[in-house]
Amino acid sequence: MCEYCGCRGVEPIAALMDEHHTLRDLAGDLRRALLVGDLDRARTLKSELVALLTSHVGVEEAGVFAALREQGDFVAEVDSLDGEHVDLHRAFAGLDPHAPDAAALLDRAVTELSEHIAREDLGIFPLAS
Repeated sequence: MCEYCGCRGVEPIAALMDEHHTLRDLAGDLRRALLVGDLDRARTLKSELVALLTSHVGVEEAGVFAALREQGDFVAEVDSLDGEHVDLHRAFAGLDPHAPDAAALLDRAVTELSEHIAREDLGIFPLAS
């Protein structure tokens, strides 16, 4: 995450960026739980991650994204990010910690999440501030 544009000075955007850190931390904790075979912890972490992701996406879409759409700014990018929200939710919510390929599927979802977060933190959020 950058600090050059000042968008963290806008409290709602700073809060969303902080949640991005928490989402990445939860995903890392979930991966570690899967790797050591702690499936109870993995289920708990998955639930926490999905709950935060759901809440987080709702705030982004009702706030930053809605404002940009209303202004007619960067609508194609916002639509693309909305689609990624659906894909990310599907990937994390559908993750079965008991599946033999759970860690690989999680790695793919985390990569997509990280790329998505970068597009928001370095693209849309600075534009919206």
